[in-house]
Amino acid sequence: MLVRLHSFTLLGIEAIACEIEVNIAPKGFAEAQIIGLPDAGIKESRERIRTAIYNCGYAPPAKRTLVNLAPADVRKEGPALDLPIALGMLLANEGAVPDTLNQFMIAGELALDGRLRPIKGALSMAMLAREQSMRGVLVPRENANEAGVVDGLEVIPVASLTDAVGFLTEQLPLEPVAIDLDGAFRQAAAYDVDFGDVRGQEFCKRALVVAAAGGHNLLMLGPPGSGKTLMAKCLPTVLPPLTLDESLETTRIWSASGKLPAGASLMATRPVRTPHHSASAAALVGGGTVPRAGEVSLAHHGVLFLDEFPEFQRSILETLRQPLEDGCVTIARSHSSVCFPAEFMLVAAMNPCPCGYFTDSRKPCKCTQPQIERYFSRISGPLIDRIDIHVTVQAVPFQELRDRKPGTRSEQMRTQVEDARRVQRERFGPKSNELNGRMGPRKVREHCRLDAAGEQMLKQAMTEMGLSARAHDKVLRLARTIADLDTKSDIAASHLAEAIQYRQLDRQV
Repeated sequence: MLVRLHSFTLLGIEAIACEIEVNIAPKGFAEAQIIGLPDAGIKESRERIRTAIYNCGYAPPAKRTLVNLAPADVRKEGPALDLPIALGMLLANEGAVPDTLNQFMIAGELALDGRLRPIKGALSMAMLAREQSMRGVLVPRENANEAGVVDGLEVIPVASLTDAVGFLTEQLPLEPVAIDLDGAFRQAAAYDVDFGDVRGQEFCKRALVVAAAGGHNLLMLGPPGSGKTLMAKCLPTVLPPLTLDESLETTRIWSASGKLPAGASLMATRPVRTPHHSASAAALVGGGTVPRAGEVSLAHHGVLFLDEFPEFQRSILETLRQPLEDGCVTIARSHSSVCFPAEFMLVAAMNPCPCGYFTDSRKPCKCTQPQIERYFSRISGPLIDRIDIHVTVQAVPFQELRDRKPGTRSEQMRTQVEDARRVQRERFGPKSNELNGRMGPRKVREHCRLDAAGEQMLKQAMTEMGLSARAHDKVLRLARTIADLDTKSDIAASHLAEAIQYRQLDRQV
Protein backbone atom coordinates (compact mmCIF):
# COMPACT_ATOMS: atom_id res chain seq x y z
CA MET A 1 0.00 0.00 0.00
CA LEU A 2 1.38 3.42 -1.02
CA VAL A 3 0.42 6.65 0.78
CA ARG A 4 1.50 10.20 -0.12
CA LEU A 5 1.55 13.14 2.32
CA HIS A 6 2.66 16.75 2.10
CA SER A 7 5.17 18.40 4.40
CA PHE A 8 8.13 20.79 4.14
CA THR A 9 11.81 21.25 4.83
CA LEU A 10 13.68 24.48 5.53
CA LEU A 11 16.43 25.97 3.39
CA GLY A 12 17.53 29.06 5.25
CA ILE A 13 14.22 30.70 6.12
CA GLU A 14 12.44 29.43 3.01
CA ALA A 15 10.09 26.45 3.22
CA ILE A 16 10.50 23.91 0.41
CA ALA A 17 7.69 21.50 -0.34
CA CYS A 18 8.49 17.91 0.59
CA GLU A 19 6.31 15.01 -0.56
CA ILE A 20 6.49 11.96 1.69
CA GLU A 21 5.80 8.59 0.09
CA VAL A 22 5.29 5.64 2.41
CA ASN A 23 5.08 2.17 0.91
CA ILE A 24 4.47 -1.06 2.85
CA ALA A 25 5.47 -4.12 0.86
CA PRO A 26 3.18 -7.19 0.89
CA LYS A 27 6.11 -9.33 2.01
CA GLY A 28 9.33 -8.83 3.91
CA PHE A 29 10.76 -8.35 7.38
CA ALA A 30 9.44 -5.68 9.74
CA GLU A 31 12.01 -3.00 9.01
CA ALA A 32 11.77 0.64 7.95
CA GLN A 33 14.09 2.52 5.63
CA ILE A 34 14.10 6.25 4.88
CA ILE A 35 15.63 7.53 1.63
CA GLY A 36 15.76 10.89 -0.14
CA LEU A 37 18.77 12.65 1.44
CA PRO A 38 17.65 12.58 5.10
CA ASP A 39 20.06 13.88 7.73
CA ALA A 40 21.16 11.85 10.74
CA GLY A 41 18.28 13.21 12.83
CA ILE A 42 15.68 11.92 10.38
CA LYS A 43 17.41 8.54 10.10
CA GLU A 44 17.32 8.21 13.87
CA SER A 45 13.59 8.98 13.89
CA ARG A 46 12.64 5.46 12.78
CA GLU A 47 12.72 3.95 16.27
CA ARG A 48 11.16 7.06 17.79
CA ILE A 49 8.25 6.87 15.34
CA ARG A 50 7.68 3.14 15.86
CA THR A 51 7.72 3.59 19.64
CA ALA A 52 5.28 6.52 19.46
CA ILE A 53 2.91 4.49 17.26
CA TYR A 54 3.02 1.58 19.71
CA ASN A 55 2.53 3.79 22.80
CA CYS A 56 -0.51 5.42 21.19
CA GLY A 57 -2.19 2.02 20.94
CA TYR A 58 -1.65 1.41 17.23
CA ALA A 59 0.08 -1.54 15.60
CA PRO A 60 3.36 -0.61 13.88
CA PRO A 61 3.80 -1.99 10.35
CA ALA A 62 4.82 -5.66 10.49
CA LYS A 63 6.32 -5.70 6.99
CA ARG A 64 9.04 -3.88 5.11
CA THR A 65 8.34 -0.13 5.03
CA LEU A 66 10.05 2.26 2.63
CA VAL A 67 9.78 6.03 3.16
CA ASN A 68 10.86 8.31 0.29
CA LEU A 69 11.36 12.05 0.81
CA ALA A 70 10.97 13.99 -2.44
CA PRO A 71 12.57 15.85 -4.10
CA ALA A 72 15.47 13.47 -3.65
CA ASP A 73 18.18 16.06 -4.46
CA VAL A 74 17.32 18.40 -1.55
CA ARG A 75 18.76 17.55 1.85
CA LYS A 76 16.10 17.15 4.57
CA GLU A 77 16.87 17.92 8.19
CA GLY A 78 15.15 18.19 11.55
CA PRO A 79 12.39 16.28 13.33
CA ALA A 80 9.45 18.09 11.68
CA LEU A 81 8.86 15.09 9.38
CA ASP A 82 8.14 12.72 12.31
CA LEU A 83 4.37 13.25 12.26
CA PRO A 84 3.77 12.87 8.50
CA ILE A 85 5.99 9.76 8.37
CA ALA A 86 4.11 8.19 11.30
CA LEU A 87 0.73 9.02 9.72
CA GLY A 88 1.89 7.55 6.44
CA MET A 89 2.93 4.32 8.16
CA LEU A 90 -0.39 4.01 9.99
CA LEU A 91 -2.57 4.77 6.98
CA ALA A 92 -0.56 2.52 4.65
CA ASN A 93 -0.74 -0.27 7.22
CA GLU A 94 -4.52 0.13 7.54
CA GLY A 95 -4.98 0.32 3.78
CA ALA A 96 -7.28 3.36 3.97
CA VAL A 97 -6.47 6.87 2.74
CA PRO A 98 -8.87 9.61 3.91
CA ASP A 99 -9.95 12.24 1.38
CA THR A 100 -8.62 15.05 3.57
CA LEU A 101 -5.05 13.76 3.56
CA ASN A 102 -3.86 15.63 0.48
CA GLN A 103 -5.61 18.84 1.50
CA PHE A 104 -3.27 19.53 4.41
CA MET A 105 0.44 20.09 4.90
CA ILE A 106 1.61 18.23 8.02
CA ALA A 107 4.60 18.68 10.33
CA GLY A 108 5.49 17.89 13.93
CA GLU A 109 8.11 16.28 16.16
CA LEU A 110 7.01 13.16 18.02
CA ALA A 111 7.80 12.27 21.61
CA LEU A 112 8.02 8.59 22.57
CA ASP A 113 4.53 8.70 24.08
CA GLY A 114 3.01 10.22 20.93
CA ARG A 115 2.89 13.83 22.11
CA LEU A 116 3.89 16.54 19.63
CA ARG A 117 6.69 18.97 20.27
CA PRO A 118 6.99 22.37 18.51
CA ILE A 119 8.94 22.73 15.28
CA LYS A 120 10.97 25.43 13.57
CA GLY A 121 9.63 27.33 10.56
CA ALA A 122 5.87 26.89 11.09
CA LEU A 123 5.18 30.36 9.63
CA SER A 124 7.20 29.62 6.49
CA MET A 125 5.33 26.31 6.19
CA ALA A 126 1.95 28.04 6.40
CA MET A 127 2.95 30.60 3.77
CA LEU A 128 4.08 27.77 1.48
CA ALA A 129 0.79 25.93 2.00
CA ARG A 130 -1.15 29.03 0.99
CA GLU A 131 1.02 29.48 -2.12
CA GLN A 132 0.22 25.89 -3.12
CA SER A 133 -3.53 26.47 -2.60
CA MET A 134 -3.84 23.87 0.13
CA ARG A 135 -6.77 23.84 2.49
CA GLY A 136 -4.68 24.05 5.66
CA VAL A 137 -1.86 22.79 7.85
CA LEU A 138 -1.60 20.39 10.79
CA VAL A 139 0.93 21.69 13.31
CA PRO A 140 1.78 21.11 16.99
CA ARG A 141 -0.41 23.12 19.32
CA GLU A 142 2.51 25.36 20.37
CA ASN A 143 3.00 26.47 16.74
CA ALA A 144 -0.68 27.20 16.04
CA ASN A 145 -0.60 30.92 16.85
CA GLU A 146 2.48 31.41 14.70
CA ALA A 147 0.99 29.68 11.64
CA GLY A 148 -2.43 31.21 12.28
CA VAL A 149 -1.34 34.70 11.14
CA VAL A 150 -1.51 33.52 7.51
CA ASP A 151 -4.89 34.43 6.03
CA GLY A 152 -7.01 32.04 3.99
CA LEU A 153 -5.67 28.90 5.62
CA GLU A 154 -7.06 26.43 8.16
CA VAL A 155 -4.49 25.96 10.93
CA ILE A 156 -5.35 22.80 12.88
CA PRO A 157 -3.58 22.49 16.27
CA VAL A 158 -2.84 18.90 17.27
CA ALA A 159 -1.40 17.80 20.59
CA SER A 160 -0.57 14.17 19.75
CA LEU A 161 -0.40 11.55 17.05
CA THR A 162 -3.82 10.32 18.17
CA ASP A 163 -5.34 13.77 17.58
CA ALA A 164 -3.89 13.92 14.07
CA VAL A 165 -5.24 10.47 13.18
CA GLY A 166 -8.65 11.33 14.62
CA PHE A 167 -8.87 14.58 12.66
CA LEU A 168 -7.80 13.09 9.32
CA THR A 169 -10.22 10.18 9.69
CA GLU A 170 -12.99 12.65 10.71
CA GLN A 171 -13.47 10.95 14.07
CA LEU A 172 -12.22 13.94 16.07
CA PRO A 173 -13.46 17.41 15.02
CA LEU A 174 -10.85 20.11 15.67
CA GLU A 175 -11.50 23.81 15.18
CA PRO A 176 -8.99 25.90 13.21
CA VAL A 177 -7.10 28.56 15.11
CA ALA A 178 -8.37 32.13 14.61
CA ILE A 179 -5.88 34.95 15.26
CA ASP A 180 -6.84 38.60 15.72
CA LEU A 181 -3.81 40.18 14.05
CA ASP A 182 -4.56 43.72 15.17
CA GLY A 183 -5.14 42.60 18.75
CA ALA A 184 -2.00 40.45 18.79
CA PHE A 185 0.01 43.35 17.38
CA ARG A 186 -1.28 45.84 19.95
CA GLN A 187 -0.70 43.45 22.83
CA ALA A 188 2.88 42.62 21.85
CA ALA A 189 3.96 46.05 20.57
CA ALA A 190 5.12 47.43 23.91
CA TYR A 191 8.62 48.23 25.15
CA ASP A 192 9.90 47.93 28.70
CA VAL A 193 12.37 50.82 28.35
CA ASP A 194 12.08 54.53 27.53
CA PHE A 195 14.56 57.31 26.86
CA GLY A 196 12.97 59.19 29.72
CA ASP A 197 14.87 56.78 31.98
CA VAL A 198 18.19 58.06 30.58
CA ARG A 199 19.47 60.95 32.66
CA GLY A 200 21.24 63.70 30.76
CA GLN A 201 22.97 62.76 27.48
CA GLU A 202 20.79 65.11 25.41
CA PHE A 203 23.57 65.51 22.84
CA CYS A 204 23.75 61.74 22.39
CA LYS A 205 19.96 61.50 22.20
CA ARG A 206 20.07 64.00 19.34
CA ALA A 207 22.58 61.78 17.51
CA LEU A 208 20.31 58.77 18.07
CA VAL A 209 17.34 60.68 16.62
CA VAL A 210 19.40 61.48 13.51
CA ALA A 211 20.48 57.83 13.24
CA ALA A 212 16.91 56.54 13.61
CA ALA A 213 15.45 59.09 11.19
CA GLY A 214 17.78 58.15 8.34
CA GLY A 215 18.66 54.55 9.16
CA HIS A 216 22.28 55.44 9.92
CA ASN A 217 24.77 53.27 11.83
CA LEU A 218 26.20 54.71 15.03
CA LEU A 219 29.24 54.32 17.30
CA MET A 220 29.18 55.60 20.89
CA LEU A 221 32.52 56.35 22.54
CA GLY A 222 32.57 56.95 26.29
CA PRO A 223 33.67 55.80 29.76
CA PRO A 224 32.04 52.88 31.62
CA GLY A 225 28.70 53.67 33.24
CA SER A 226 27.85 56.62 31.01
CA GLY A 227 24.65 55.02 29.68
CA LYS A 228 25.76 53.63 26.31
CA THR A 229 24.11 50.22 26.76
CA LEU A 230 20.83 51.66 28.07
CA MET A 231 20.56 54.09 25.16
CA ALA A 232 21.21 51.32 22.65
CA LYS A 233 18.40 49.24 24.18
CA CYS A 234 16.09 52.28 24.07
CA LEU A 235 16.77 52.99 20.38
CA PRO A 236 13.95 50.75 19.01
CA THR A 237 11.44 52.78 21.03
CA VAL A 238 12.01 55.80 18.76
CA LEU A 239 11.81 53.84 15.51
CA PRO A 240 8.43 53.69 13.72
CA PRO A 241 6.32 50.62 14.63
CA LEU A 242 6.88 47.50 12.56
CA THR A 243 4.56 47.16 9.58
CA LEU A 244 2.81 43.82 9.10
CA ASP A 245 5.13 42.88 6.22
CA GLU A 246 8.22 43.73 8.29
CA SER A 247 6.83 41.78 11.23
CA LEU A 248 6.15 38.69 9.09
CA GLU A 249 9.64 38.77 7.59
CA THR A 250 11.27 39.15 11.00
CA THR A 251 9.05 36.44 12.49
CA ARG A 252 10.05 34.01 9.72
CA ILE A 253 13.73 34.44 10.60
CA TRP A 254 13.12 33.93 14.32
CA SER A 255 10.84 30.96 13.66
CA ALA A 256 13.32 29.24 11.35
CA SER A 257 16.02 29.76 14.00
CA GLY A 258 13.83 28.31 16.76
CA LYS A 259 13.98 31.54 18.76
CA LEU A 260 10.36 32.68 18.53
CA PRO A 261 8.94 32.90 22.10
CA ALA A 262 6.59 30.03 22.99
CA GLY A 263 2.98 30.77 22.06
CA ALA A 264 3.88 33.99 20.20
CA SER A 265 2.19 34.69 16.89
CA LEU A 266 4.27 37.64 15.64
CA MET A 267 7.33 39.73 16.39
CA ALA A 268 5.58 43.04 17.04
CA THR A 269 8.55 44.98 18.46
CA ARG A 270 11.81 45.67 16.71
CA PRO A 271 14.44 43.15 17.84
CA VAL A 272 17.61 44.14 19.68
CA ARG A 273 20.44 41.63 19.48
CA THR A 274 23.48 41.99 21.75
CA PRO A 275 26.00 39.22 20.96
CA HIS A 276 28.97 38.78 23.29
CA HIS A 277 32.39 39.76 21.97
CA SER A 278 33.44 36.09 22.06
CA ALA A 279 30.89 35.24 19.31
CA SER A 280 32.23 33.44 16.25
CA ALA A 281 31.85 34.65 12.68
CA ALA A 282 29.17 32.00 12.02
CA ALA A 283 27.23 33.15 15.10
CA LEU A 284 27.44 36.79 14.05
CA VAL A 285 26.65 36.67 10.31
CA GLY A 286 25.38 33.09 9.91
CA GLY A 287 26.85 29.90 8.57
CA GLY A 288 27.36 26.27 9.44
CA THR A 289 27.31 23.08 7.36
CA VAL A 290 23.58 23.64 7.00
CA PRO A 291 23.41 27.47 6.76
CA ARG A 292 21.61 29.14 9.65
CA ALA A 293 20.81 32.77 10.36
CA GLY A 294 23.25 34.74 12.47
CA GLU A 295 22.80 37.70 14.79
CA VAL A 296 22.73 40.19 11.91
CA SER A 297 19.67 38.43 10.47
CA LEU A 298 17.97 38.04 13.85
CA ALA A 299 18.35 41.84 14.12
CA HIS A 300 16.53 42.33 10.78
CA HIS A 301 14.39 45.52 10.95
CA GLY A 302 15.87 46.14 14.39
CA VAL A 303 19.14 46.95 16.14
CA LEU A 304 22.41 45.01 16.37
CA PHE A 305 24.26 46.30 19.44
CA LEU A 306 27.94 45.41 19.73
CA ASP A 307 29.20 46.41 23.16
CA GLU A 308 32.95 46.51 23.82
CA PHE A 309 33.42 46.91 20.07
CA PRO A 310 37.24 46.53 19.95
CA GLU A 311 37.07 43.32 21.99
CA PHE A 312 35.56 41.45 19.03
CA GLN A 313 38.13 39.72 16.86
CA ARG A 314 39.06 41.98 13.99
CA SER A 315 38.54 39.25 11.39
CA ILE A 316 35.01 38.70 12.72
CA LEU A 317 34.17 42.41 12.62
CA GLU A 318 35.26 42.50 8.99
CA THR A 319 32.48 40.06 8.10
CA LEU A 320 30.00 42.86 8.88
CA ARG A 321 31.13 44.93 5.92
CA GLN A 322 29.07 43.07 3.30
CA PRO A 323 25.75 43.01 5.20
CA LEU A 324 26.16 46.69 6.13
CA GLU A 325 26.41 47.53 2.43
CA ASP A 326 23.92 45.06 0.92
CA GLY A 327 21.33 44.51 3.66
CA CYS A 328 21.58 40.73 3.30
CA VAL A 329 23.95 37.83 3.95
CA THR A 330 24.66 35.24 1.26
CA ILE A 331 26.10 31.95 2.49
CA ALA A 332 27.38 29.67 -0.27
CA ARG A 333 27.85 25.94 0.14
CA SER A 334 28.69 23.25 -2.39
CA HIS A 335 25.09 22.02 -2.47
CA SER A 336 23.23 25.36 -2.21
CA SER A 337 23.40 29.10 -1.66
CA VAL A 338 21.20 30.70 0.97
CA CYS A 339 20.39 34.40 1.35
CA PHE A 340 19.31 35.75 4.74
CA PRO A 341 17.85 39.27 5.05
CA ALA A 342 19.94 41.56 7.27
CA GLU A 343 18.65 45.13 7.18
CA PHE A 344 19.60 46.35 10.63
CA MET A 345 20.94 49.42 12.39
CA LEU A 346 24.40 48.82 13.78
CA VAL A 347 24.98 50.47 17.14
CA ALA A 348 28.44 49.93 18.60
CA ALA A 349 29.88 51.08 21.91
CA MET A 350 33.47 51.28 23.07
CA ASN A 351 35.64 52.87 25.72
CA PRO A 352 38.02 55.67 24.69
CA CYS A 353 41.04 53.66 25.89
CA PRO A 354 41.82 50.23 27.43
CA CYS A 355 41.19 51.44 30.99
CA GLY A 356 38.10 53.36 29.89
CA TYR A 357 38.73 56.75 31.50
CA PHE A 358 40.59 58.76 28.84
CA THR A 359 37.66 61.21 28.42
CA ASP A 360 36.45 61.03 32.04
CA SER A 361 37.31 64.14 34.07
CA ARG A 362 36.61 62.33 37.36
CA LYS A 363 39.15 59.52 37.06
CA PRO A 364 42.70 59.66 35.70
CA CYS A 365 43.56 57.56 32.65
CA LYS A 366 46.46 55.13 33.16
CA CYS A 367 46.97 54.27 29.49
CA THR A 368 49.94 55.34 27.41
CA GLN A 369 49.50 56.80 23.93
CA PRO A 370 50.80 53.63 22.20
CA GLN A 371 48.30 51.55 24.19
CA ILE A 372 45.46 53.82 23.09
CA GLU A 373 46.60 53.64 19.47
CA ARG A 374 46.78 49.84 19.58
CA TYR A 375 43.30 49.78 21.12
CA PHE A 376 41.83 51.81 18.26
CA SER A 377 43.75 49.83 15.65
CA ARG A 378 41.62 46.77 16.46
CA ILE A 379 38.90 48.40 14.32
CA SER A 380 39.79 48.78 10.67
CA GLY A 381 39.39 52.02 8.74
CA PRO A 382 37.02 50.45 6.16
CA LEU A 383 34.67 49.36 8.96
CA ILE A 384 34.75 52.80 10.62
CA ASP A 385 33.95 54.24 7.18
CA ARG A 386 30.72 52.25 7.14
CA ILE A 387 29.56 53.69 10.47
CA ASP A 388 27.88 57.01 9.78
CA ILE A 389 27.84 58.63 13.23
CA HIS A 390 30.61 58.71 15.84
CA VAL A 391 29.43 60.36 19.05
CA THR A 392 31.25 60.92 22.34
CA VAL A 393 29.25 60.06 25.46
CA GLN A 394 30.35 61.95 28.55
CA ALA A 395 29.98 60.76 32.14
CA VAL A 396 26.72 62.02 33.69
CA PRO A 397 27.21 64.66 36.44
CA PHE A 398 25.70 64.07 39.86
CA GLN A 399 23.21 66.93 39.47
CA GLU A 400 21.72 65.40 36.32
CA LEU A 401 21.56 61.94 37.88
CA ARG A 402 19.55 63.28 40.82
CA ASP A 403 17.40 65.69 38.81
CA ARG A 404 13.72 64.75 39.15
CA LYS A 405 12.81 66.36 35.87
CA PRO A 406 12.65 63.64 33.19
CA GLY A 407 14.74 64.00 30.06
CA THR A 408 13.50 63.76 26.50
CA ARG A 409 11.12 60.81 26.27
CA SER A 410 10.89 58.21 23.51
CA GLU A 411 7.51 59.48 22.34
CA GLN A 412 8.90 62.95 21.61
CA MET A 413 11.90 61.53 19.79
CA ARG A 414 9.72 59.09 17.80
CA THR A 415 7.54 61.96 16.57
CA GLN A 416 10.62 63.65 15.10
CA VAL A 417 11.77 60.40 13.50
CA GLU A 418 8.36 59.66 11.95
CA ASP A 419 8.10 63.20 10.54
CA ALA A 420 11.55 62.89 8.93
CA ARG A 421 10.75 59.48 7.50
CA ARG A 422 7.50 60.84 6.06
CA VAL A 423 9.60 63.37 4.14
CA GLN A 424 11.82 60.55 2.84
CA ARG A 425 8.80 58.54 1.65
CA GLU A 426 7.64 61.57 -0.32
CA ARG A 427 11.13 61.90 -1.79
CA PHE A 428 11.73 58.26 -2.74
CA GLY A 429 8.12 57.21 -3.42
CA PRO A 430 5.29 56.00 -1.14
CA LYS A 431 6.02 52.32 -1.85
CA SER A 432 9.75 52.61 -1.29
CA ASN A 433 11.31 51.62 2.04
CA GLU A 434 14.53 53.44 1.17
CA LEU A 435 16.01 55.79 3.74
CA ASN A 436 18.69 58.46 3.47
CA GLY A 437 21.23 56.11 5.04
CA ARG A 438 20.95 53.72 2.07
CA MET A 439 20.95 56.21 -0.79
CA GLY A 440 23.14 55.21 -3.71
CA PRO A 441 25.73 57.59 -5.22
CA ARG A 442 23.34 58.75 -7.96
CA LYS A 443 20.64 59.73 -5.46
CA VAL A 444 23.21 61.39 -3.21
CA ARG A 445 24.15 63.70 -6.10
CA GLU A 446 20.49 64.35 -6.84
CA HIS A 447 19.16 64.98 -3.32
CA CYS A 448 22.21 66.28 -1.42
CA ARG A 449 23.18 69.42 -3.28
CA LEU A 450 25.13 72.12 -1.45
CA ASP A 451 25.41 75.87 -1.84
CA ALA A 452 28.78 77.63 -2.21
CA ALA A 453 29.31 77.89 1.56
CA GLY A 454 28.51 74.21 1.97
CA GLU A 455 30.91 73.21 -0.81
CA GLN A 456 33.72 75.15 0.84
CA MET A 457 32.96 73.64 4.27
CA LEU A 458 32.93 70.09 2.91
CA LYS A 459 36.17 70.65 0.99
CA GLN A 460 37.88 71.88 4.15
CA ALA A 461 36.60 68.88 6.15
CA MET A 462 37.78 66.42 3.49
CA THR A 463 41.25 67.99 3.54
CA GLU A 464 41.69 68.30 7.30
CA MET A 465 40.09 65.01 8.34
CA GLY A 466 41.27 62.91 5.40
CA LEU A 467 37.77 61.60 4.68
CA SER A 468 37.39 58.83 2.11
CA ALA A 469 34.94 58.90 -0.80
CA ARG A 470 32.59 56.71 1.23
CA ALA A 471 32.81 59.04 4.23
CA HIS A 472 32.15 61.97 1.87
CA ASP A 473 28.86 60.38 0.80
CA LYS A 474 27.96 59.51 4.38
CA VAL A 475 28.42 63.12 5.49
CA LEU A 476 26.05 64.21 2.72
CA ARG A 477 23.48 61.57 3.68
CA LEU A 478 23.68 62.68 7.31
CA ALA A 479 23.27 66.32 6.31
CA ARG A 480 20.21 65.35 4.26
CA THR A 481 18.66 63.61 7.28
CA ILE A 482 19.40 66.56 9.57
CA ALA A 483 17.75 68.89 7.04
CA ASP A 484 14.71 66.58 6.94
CA LEU A 485 14.47 66.74 10.74
CA ASP A 486 14.60 70.52 10.40
CA THR A 487 11.84 70.35 7.72
CA LYS A 488 14.10 72.08 5.20
CA SER A 489 14.22 71.15 1.51
CA ASP A 490 17.77 72.46 1.08
CA ILE A 491 20.87 71.47 3.04
CA ALA A 492 22.15 74.50 4.94
CA ALA A 493 25.64 75.07 6.28
CA SER A 494 24.42 74.35 9.82
CA HIS A 495 23.11 70.93 8.74
CA LEU A 496 26.42 70.08 7.09
CA ALA A 497 28.40 71.30 10.12
CA GLU A 498 26.45 68.96 12.42
CA ALA A 499 26.99 66.06 10.00
CA ILE A 500 30.75 66.70 9.88
CA GLN A 501 30.84 66.85 13.67
CA TYR A 502 29.61 63.24 13.75
CA ARG A 503 32.75 62.05 11.86
CA GLN A 504 35.30 62.95 14.55
CA LEU A 505 36.63 59.40 14.94
CA ASP A 506 38.11 59.55 11.42
CA ARG A 507 40.95 61.57 12.95
CA GLN A 508 41.88 58.79 15.38
CA VAL A 509 41.56 55.54 13.42
